[in-house]
Amino acid sequence: MADHTMNIRDARAHLADIISRAEAGDPTVITRNGVPTAAVVPMEDFEALEDALDMYLAQQADLEDADEDDAPPVGMAEMVAEIFEERRGSAA
Repeated sequence: MADHTMNIRDARAHLADIISRAEAGDPTVITRNGVPTAAVVPMEDFEALEDALDMYLAQQADLEDADEDDAPPVGMAEMVAEIFEERRGSAA
């Protein structure tokens, strides 16, 4: 997967190419004045991030409701990695 970065002006001129790259699995980071401000990512990745966030927030709510001091916390990075692995495994 290549790392593509593009300023807003170039992104406007090449939107179709950026979308094609996203469909192929390559994200593009859009910058404004040299600062990353947005990303065009494959839809599967976006959905996986949404799912991971939903699961993470639900898990945190469950932990707070249960008041379980013995339960080890699960970090967001770990949760996202697990979701991505599950999605990529089911796509194969």
